[in-house]
Amino acid sequence: MTRAVIRYVPHTIRHAPEGGVTYEAFCVADGCGAESGAHDEQADAQDWALRHAGRTGHNLFRRVFTDHARVTRET
Repeated sequence: MTRAVIRYVPHTIRHAPEGGVTYEAFCVADGCGAESGAHDEQADAQDWALRHAGRTGHNLFRRVFTDHARVTRET
C-alpha cells in the first residue's frame, strides 16, 4: 500500500493588469439574444447597448466584465 503526504500550501489570486479586461453586453429581452461581442473598452460595449436599445426598444442588458488573474504561491 502506498501512502501520500498532502500538505497545505497557501496561494493568493489577484487581478493581473497585463492581461487586461474585456467588456460585453447581452440583450436579455425575451427572444432577442443580441450581444455586443468582447471589447477592450467599457464605453464600446455600453455604446452598443444604447444603440440596440434605441433601435429595438429593449431596455434590459446583462453586462459581463472579464479580467485575468494570477495565482501565486505564498512564501
